[in-house]
Amino acid sequence: MNQLRVGMIGYKFMGKAHSNAYRSLPMFFPQAVKPEMAVLCGRNGKAVAEAADQLGWQAYVTDWKELVARDDVDLIDINAPSDAHKEIALAAARAGKHIFCEKPLALTLSDAREMLEAAEQAGVRHMVGFNYRFSPAVKLAKKLVESGRLGKIYHFRAWFLQDWILDPDFPLVWRLQKDIAGSGSHGDLGAHLIDLAHYLVGGIREVIGMSETFIKERPLAEEMTGLSAKGAKGKDAPKGPVTVDDATLFLARFENGALGSFEATRFAAGHRSTNAFEINGSLGSVKFDFERMNELEVYFTSDEEDVQGFRRVLATDPAHPYAEAWWPPGHTIGFEHTFIHEVLELTQAISEGRQPVPNFRDGVQCQAVLEAVERSALERRWVSLAEM
Repeated sequence: MNQLRVGMIGYKFMGKAHSNAYRSLPMFFPQAVKPEMAVLCGRNGKAVAEAADQLGWQAYVTDWKELVARDDVDLIDINAPSDAHKEIALAAARAGKHIFCEKPLALTLSDAREMLEAAEQAGVRHMVGFNYRFSPAVKLAKKLVESGRLGKIYHFRAWFLQDWILDPDFPLVWRLQKDIAGSGSHGDLGAHLIDLAHYLVGGIREVIGMSETFIKERPLAEEMTGLSAKGAKGKDAPKGPVTVDDATLFLARFENGALGSFEATRFAAGHRSTNAFEINGSLGSVKFDFERMNELEVYFTSDEEDVQGFRRVLATDPAHPYAEAWWPPGHTIGFEHTFIHEVLELTQAISEGRQPVPNFRDGVQCQAVLEAVERSALERRWVSLAEM
């Protein structure tokens, strides 16, 4: 394959991240297939036209069905709100298009399974957007776990903390509506933690969780862009119900015997986007925080007693994945680079005729845990993944 013509649905927060990845990939990874940014799709004709010009797309349409039916598109990129994922993905599979879909894969586990089955029956390549896997420091953590250098894994604890809706007058955006988003902090933030747990430690056997919606009503949104919004203020402003969780916490037992704890909230004042985890093993530990994404803290029990302690490893040397494509050692990379690495995996997999990783199977596995936690919180009990 020497070309990959992309049609993308959505052009705001994730749309910009994906567009930047497609544009930057050939500059830093010239061996990769160059994505052709063929067609952008959005419902608002004026806004999508402006976005196509700003982001570098060749053409635009306002009907995703028209986009999927086009002969000049090979890959459908879905970063529209979660309630649109299933219908678009099923249509793309029927049309024989490869699919790149943002997380969470679907609103429900049954929908996610239907999407996986359709993609596999169609024989197309499919990928789900868990971009944090593609941080070099996370790749280093994976290497240390897989190689046995941390020994037997005992604990995985993770937390994704934000505060962008702390103000009770922040408007009722789509991410706070269950029929559109599926869930709140749990599916938006917790999904990333669950995927990292699967990637780094392995499958989860059972969970027990709890969740809370702290602000039950919010002013109706008049304008939304990414994670920002505008709405009427004051006691007489029209309001609507918040139908998702503001915070969800759960405990887990992994299939390999390790224990896990997970926390996702949008009510942690002072935390803009703290996506972090710690892994403890019999021979050592690692700690990661995406706000310092180029670093991994590493501890080995084999160090001499007088120098034992966590060391800071800067994952920018050529010994680390992707580093040779970027800047000299010590020159850091950022959030946007994880998407470039993600698109590199996608284009390489399509070129090599294999499924990219993570794919819809990983999306289904994550969705199963999300729903098991929701069931646990509702029924106030441990829930086995075998039930899902």
